[in-house]
Amino acid sequence: MQQQANRGFWLRTLHQWHWISSAVCLIGMLLFSLTGITLNHASKIEATPQVHNHKLELSAPLLEALGAREEGNAPLPGKVADWLSRELDVSLGKREAEWSAEEIYLSMPGPGSDAWLSIDRETGAVEFEKTRRGWISYFNDLHKGRNAGPGWGWFLDLFAVACLVFCITGLFLLHLHARQRRMTWPLVGLGLLIPLLIALLLIH
Repeated sequence: MQQQANRGFWLRTLHQWHWISSAVCLIGMLLFSLTGITLNHASKIEATPQVHNHKLELSAPLLEALGAREEGNAPLPGKVADWLSRELDVSLGKREAEWSAEEIYLSMPGPGSDAWLSIDRETGAVEFEKTRRGWISYFNDLHKGRNAGPGWGWFLDLFAVACLVFCITGLFLLHLHARQRRMTWPLVGLGLLIPLLIALLLIH
């Protein structure tokens, strides 16, 4: 009786953690499975990048607000960053720019896009260019965590933990049900054997 009670307790507990983790992981697993296919066939998926270029000019007060810094990495002064953000409809935030005596260069890569901004320190001429590579590229970059920021990085970590909980609780549930389902461990072994053989025989 005690053994059956223990088995019932673990079944209920594992089922609870299994379905909770599966609910948390569901949308993420669908997204990552889909982008796994698109990444695996990236060379066959054609994309037409859209390039947008804008040219502006800083007013004399804004040009003066850049100060006397000659080199190094530092964010743009607040006034300049705010004005450029409004004019270009882009969030500059506290991104660090590369400063030199002649130019200030700011790189702004993002998921599915690349952007850069340059300021001529003598004339105040501003050039901004943004390239969008489409939604497939956007989701592919999210899959890889490329240029997606720390918030997305934290999500990937939490999502990975939830997937581990889902898989580990699934493994224990397989163990508890294996006596009634004879193909359990042969199928688990097959899931290990197939990628192992492919790695050993087909990857050079």
